[in-house]
Amino acid sequence: MLKYAAIKKYGYKLLPRLKQRYGEQLFYTSSQIRATVYQCNFNPKFLPLGYLLFLDPPLLIQLMHEEFPAVCINNYKRDICHYLDKRKYHGHLQLLSL
Repeated sequence: MLKYAAIKKYGYKLLPRLKQRYGEQLFYTSSQIRATVYQCNFNPKFLPLGYLLFLDPPLLIQLMHEEFPAVCINNYKRDICHYLDKRKYHGHLQLLSL
C-alpha cells in the first residue's frame, strides 16, 4: 500500500509542487526535482520516477547512468507501468505509457 501511495503522490503532487517552487516549465532540472522530492516529503526511493516524468529526455539517460547506474530506465518505466496497470490506476501517470 505504501508503494502505491508514494507512486500516486508523484503523479498527483510533484508537478504542482515544482510549478509552485520554480514556475511553469516544460521540463525541470534534476536539482529542482531532487530538492522538491526531499524538501516536500516525497519518498526518495521513487526519485527516478520524478526524473522520468519531468526531466528533459536526453538528460534523463545521462543522469540515470550517473546517479542510478544499476537501474535501466526502460525496465524501470515498464515495471512502474505494469504495477499501475495491475492496480488499475491510469490517472496523471499516463505520461509513462507514451
